Amino acid sequence: MFRPKALGGALTALVTVAAGVFIAAASTSPAVAAGTGTGYLHTSGNQIVDSTGATVRLTGINWFGMETDNKTFHGLWSNNPWKGQLDTMARLGYNTLRVPYSNDALKPGATASGINDFVNPDLIGLSPLQILDKVIDYAGSKGMRIILDRHRPTAAGQSPLWYTSTVSEATWINDWKMLAQRYAGNPTVIGADLHNEPHAEGTNPAATGACWGCGDTARDWRLAAERAGNAILGVQPNWLIFVEGVSCPSGGLSNVWDNDPSNDEDCGWWGGNLSKAGQFPVRLNVANRLVYSPHEYATSVYRQTWFDAPDYPANMPAIWDKYFGYLYKQNIAPIMMGEFGSTLVDPKDKVWLERLMAYTGTGVTGMSFTYWSWNPNSGDTGGIALDDWTNINTAKQAILQPYLIAPSGGTGGPTGGPTGGPTGGPTDPPTGACTATYRQVNAWQGGFQGELTVKNTGSGAVNPWSVTWSWPSGVTLGSGWNATVTQSGTTVTAAAPSHAPSLPAGGSVTVGFTANGTASAPGTVKLNGTSC
Repeated sequence: MFRPKALGGALTALVTVAAGVFIAAASTSPAVAAGTGTGYLHTSGNQIVDSTGATVRLTGINWFGMETDNKTFHGLWSNNPWKGQLDTMARLGYNTLRVPYSNDALKPGATASGINDFVNPDLIGLSPLQILDKVIDYAGSKGMRIILDRHRPTAAGQSPLWYTSTVSEATWINDWKMLAQRYAGNPTVIGADLHNEPHAEGTNPAATGACWGCGDTARDWRLAAERAGNAILGVQPNWLIFVEGVSCPSGGLSNVWDNDPSNDEDCGWWGGNLSKAGQFPVRLNVANRLVYSPHEYATSVYRQTWFDAPDYPANMPAIWDKYFGYLYKQNIAPIMMGEFGSTLVDPKDKVWLERLMAYTGTGVTGMSFTYWSWNPNSGDTGGIALDDWTNINTAKQAILQPYLIAPSGGTGGPTGGPTGGPTGGPTDPPTGACTATYRQVNAWQGGFQGELTVKNTGSGAVNPWSVTWSWPSGVTLGSGWNATVTQSGTTVTAAAPSHAPSLPAGGSVTVGFTANGTASAPGTVKLNGTSC
């Protein structure tokens, strides 16, 4: 287990380390931002909006490692260069990167390890912060946003409170102020996830863990979040402040053996219980900067009682409503699920992920999220990347894909997101008004992986778009992403998803796929029937 958690009461869980559509679409409504929008972000009711007031939905992924002994991103030891990994994330539709770190990585003299010098020669000799600088710069060039996540006080592990005997609250806040100053003026970095997964410790009534609304300044996470959030906003008033929940609002675990139900409370995932935030809201000195950020997991992390309820999965929306969804539904504040994930080994988990994504809502007005994780070495969830840090888990990606809004400014071109783009019937470009390029990503005995990029070079938008190509007899589709990909005979069709149907003039779409048979480039590529 990479990041162990503990069971608290009947429901508190144990979680470890733990996110498409790569489509171009033009927005015709000023209320919908392209990708992650323009300038710094702020909030309006339950929405995140950009500097123009246009709605933005963060659909991101976690890339962890900076919180571990390596003090930098995991997977830099692989044969896939760090830029190649970011390229894939953006291409799949992840527009935001949540970066966990520990305060150890910020110390003067901190050294990054686990880097393949041959593959990543540009990282040789750099400190953890210098590597972070490079990732931020490159991600920003692709239109991605960055959320910094204080994951742990030290690389040793999680802590129930935001401070420990060796890392004080002052150190926590001062390090946040340093980061806010370091990236001031760089709108790629949009905010601070103050502390990862505050949770209960000790048995009630002798609670010693993080509470919510209890009023004890040494344990009340809500008050600590206010102190840190306001200190950060004093340095960088443009940042969003992401505040996670607790596990048990009392900060202690229930004693289920004392036959006293007054001591037994409803607990949830570490960082996932925001049930008291409505009654005791986080109060920041700068308006429109607060985003609540719960965590949510499946049975591969811990088998909560609700997974075995007779009405599962119909019972799940009410549970999500109770822990965090009410904040969104009552227009109190935006929700950005900072972590959620699963191996999908248990069939219940696939249903859980499908229902959870549907619960977040479709389109740019849905809840934001960062999936856990990109890393395949997440002990109890696995990742979107497979063990080679290059190929992807297509089963997970297929579930997440309809909810992803690709970053603008990247190779996918501008995107207006699910509600963007012109409306109306199909608009075919003039003959020859498209180009197609193909890249073989990988090949193995009996199969291969490829990417077909089609650009609309016509003068008008294609809405809805559809790309077709032919394969030799014997080559069959394994899986596809960034579109609804099907095969009939030797013809493959990649149809636009309903939430991003328009391909504007000058826009491109990249369709990814795996196939069985001899590696073959797509032939006779057409955009809405027009040969490219």
